[in-house]
Amino acid sequence: MTADPLRVALAGLGTVGGGVVRLLDANRELIERRAGRAIEIVAVSARDRSKDRGVDIARFAWVDDTARLAGHPDIDVVVELIGGSDGPALALARATLEAGKSLITANKALLAHHGLELAEAAEAAGVALKFEAAVAGGVPVIKGLRDGAAANRIDRVYGILNGTCNFILTKMEAEGRDFADVLAEAQALGFAEADPSFDIDGVDAAHKLSILASLSFGTRPAFADVQSSGIRQILAADIAEAAALGYRVRLVGVAEAGPNGLFQRVHPHLVAADDPLAHVSGALNAVVAEGNFVGRLLFQGAGAGDGPTASAVVADLIDIARGEFGPPYAMPAASLSALAPADSGERRGRAYLRFMVADKVGVLAEIAAAMRDAGVSIESLMQRGANGDGSVLVAIVTHEGPERAVAHALDKLRGSSSLAGDPLWMHIL
Repeated sequence: MTADPLRVALAGLGTVGGGVVRLLDANRELIERRAGRAIEIVAVSARDRSKDRGVDIARFAWVDDTARLAGHPDIDVVVELIGGSDGPALALARATLEAGKSLITANKALLAHHGLELAEAAEAAGVALKFEAAVAGGVPVIKGLRDGAAANRIDRVYGILNGTCNFILTKMEAEGRDFADVLAEAQALGFAEADPSFDIDGVDAAHKLSILASLSFGTRPAFADVQSSGIRQILAADIAEAAALGYRVRLVGVAEAGPNGLFQRVHPHLVAADDPLAHVSGALNAVVAEGNFVGRLLFQGAGAGDGPTASAVVADLIDIARGEFGPPYAMPAASLSALAPADSGERRGRAYLRFMVADKVGVLAEIAAAMRDAGVSIESLMQRGANGDGSVLVAIVTHEGPERAVAHALDKLRGSSSLAGDPLWMHIL
């Protein structure tokens, strides 16, 4: 190798940061051949210098103040693995681009909230902003959409974007266990955080969906417009009902752009058993993009973990080493359109509705009347036996119709003394 090495500063030495160091060590010769030059970590920063991370960091310069990495005279690119949408991560990202240095991040929250600003700063400075690791871990979906499908109009992008939720749902499916029990196991195994809210309430998936939507449709990142809900309400009984109907339950993010605006939603869905997404199990992620010439593309693989995520980070380093920059969102930031959020009430589809109700005469008639008055056509209705608390499960599958009608029916039932808890609404993909 005759070219100067690409000199890297690494901010954050957690699971992914340690994985980046190990990957660069293990595949050094191969990476240099593919990059056309050596890639060397020069400086690192993290909260605890003394922590044993299982890798030798004594060979790197240690910087106590993470923000100072941006001004380090011996680096060309900063890799931000701190996390969080604001605070130190945002300060470092801004400082790096202002210093005229390239930035790689695995931080989906940072991009969802500040992606447009950072893209504009990178383009103004003539440096790279890359984030392959921010969505679906080691799955090359960002490159696939930005580069491989660049000649296509993408009409829809959707998928399973959170491994924690998918692990919980497929475990519930396989073993017939309830949500709280499986969540506790996921936390014990390290698949879920001590506070799992970002994952199980759909926020993490919404961050990722906003990035995919921008890349797919040429729109400005619009995380605030993503409608999101999670999986806390799902019962083992819901998964059993779905299976009896020929479906599996998955948390799916869906984005579409059209004349009515930009639609973005993360929501539990019933997915047909023969759909590829129904076979995505455990902590895997999968993304489907529909292009007008290329057709349907499926990206699937490990969505988290030190190895897959580090692989995506180093792939971005290789691109920068080769001089492959380009606009972060596949087109110049000034060309990204600002679409208003689409009205989900106009969308048409079928729905699964589940009610826990009092075991008394007239309850089914009350529910059916609310559906009738709202204009919802019922395809099938199932009632299951009483639980220990005296409530029974009522599940309805609707015919295709506008979502506004279903929302109206549920509003009519809200506050009814016949209902024990809030109804569950899952869309049928």
